[in-house]
Amino acid sequence: MNLGTPFLAAALLMIGQHPQMPAGMSHEEHLEQMQKDEALKKRGADAMGFDQDAATHHFRLSPTGGSIEVSARNQRDDTTIAAIRRHLQSIAGEFSRGQFDKPFQTHAEVPPGVAEMQKHSGEIAYRYKNLPRGGAVQIETTNAQARGAVHEFLRYQITEHRTGDPLHPKR
Repeated sequence: MNLGTPFLAAALLMIGQHPQMPAGMSHEEHLEQMQKDEALKKRGADAMGFDQDAATHHFRLSPTGGSIEVSARNQRDDTTIAAIRRHLQSIAGEFSRGQFDKPFQTHAEVPPGVAEMQKHSGEIAYRYKNLPRGGAVQIETTNAQARGAVHEFLRYQITEHRTGDPLHPKR
């Protein structure tokens, strides 16, 4: 057994929190996915200012755009709730200015839809609102191209964060 492999090192670090291997995935692919997930959590914590395991993300598509919703898992975790609200208020302002640095920092790549969202930044509204255990950024536009880009961006987030949210807007 070669203890120097990155796969084994990642596996040893994750003992006790090893998720079940999805059907059709090799052990090596599963370990790679676990490493990718851990890196996403770390980058996300750095970019967002709170522990990703202490929060739940949801990305909702709507006929007019969609929303980014983040809630603390523990309703008494005032520190995480405050950090979520600061982050989402910041996101609403940055996205309004066409700045998508934090999604890049979190995902280590420019998410799909960003270039088109920047191109149509004046036609997309980003509004922050408090939720009981966190907050949300409502995203709305009447421009069909901008809406398509918003949906592309949100679908990427759903997939990357594995939220299980619907990939199509409710009509």
